[in-house]
Amino acid sequence: MDIPAALTVVILGALPFFEARYAIPAAILYGFPPLTAFGLGIIGNLLPVIPLLLLLDPVSGWLRVRSQTMDRFFSWLFERTGRHEEQIRRYGAPALFLFVAMPIPVTGTWSGCAAAFVFRIRFREAFLAIAGGAFVAALITTLPLLGLMKLFGGA
Repeated sequence: MDIPAALTVVILGALPFFEARYAIPAAILYGFPPLTAFGLGIIGNLLPVIPLLLLLDPVSGWLRVRSQTMDRFFSWLFERTGRHEEQIRRYGAPALFLFVAMPIPVTGTWSGCAAAFVFRIRFREAFLAIAGGAFVAALITTLPLLGLMKLFGGA
């Protein structure tokens, strides 16, 4: 296995807006077998999830203490989202899964972590929903690519 290429794919998968959806096709272009490309892309895509889920709350607290503007912003944000507490409790993790699973711009794992933070979805539920959504989004983008490659003789 080409370690520098593999690390490049993992790093691309970890980047916001790029994520596994684009890292997997890049890995296939690097010459990785589709299953290896998929694994590298997903690993990279999930790398930032745990730190983001664990750090967004403490970082926002730190910002609130040090900036009146940030304190006002987070107060407004949580007051606004708190109005929908019942729906969030009922649909939070499943909605988060669907949000991350849609392979369109701004619906990846980074945005999913931000949504989990804003809507106060518990870590375990958020992680499982985001990981599942990332897996589905990666499948949705990879399977048609493999079909096209097979159709045009690239696989």
